[in-house]
Amino acid sequence: MDSEKQVLAVLNDVVEAWNAGDATAYGRLFTEDAIYVTFFGLTMPGRKAIEEGHRALFDGPLKGSKLTGGGKPGVRFVRPDVAVVLSGGGRSVNGESGPASTVTYVLVKDDAGWLITSFQNTRVSDPRAAL
Repeated sequence: MDSEKQVLAVLNDVVEAWNAGDATAYGRLFTEDAIYVTFFGLTMPGRKAIEEGHRALFDGPLKGSKLTGGGKPGVRFVRPDVAVVLSGGGRSVNGESGPASTVTYVLVKDDAGWLITSFQNTRVSDPRAAL
């Protein structure tokens, strides 16, 4: 399997783990020292914090939520072992759509395969609304 397909497989695993509400599987997709920034600016440093934070979300306010697609992600390799991915999407809870977002992932490859080392989720909004 080529590198782009491997990277996209990790993103598919993100969706599967989220949609299953599986914080352990979700956390395993990140490096031990990953940085995770939510759409409202909270930073979760490291795999353990990412897993624990998502466990609280999956057991609480985002229980039963599903990630929704935003088209094919754009993958750019800055080195053979580093990929930057720009993806769109959103989530739904109990059938109600949440805000759309743009997500930037940085993935790194080591002997075990590709893992996410940085994640930034930004809500899509109309900047004119802030004026």
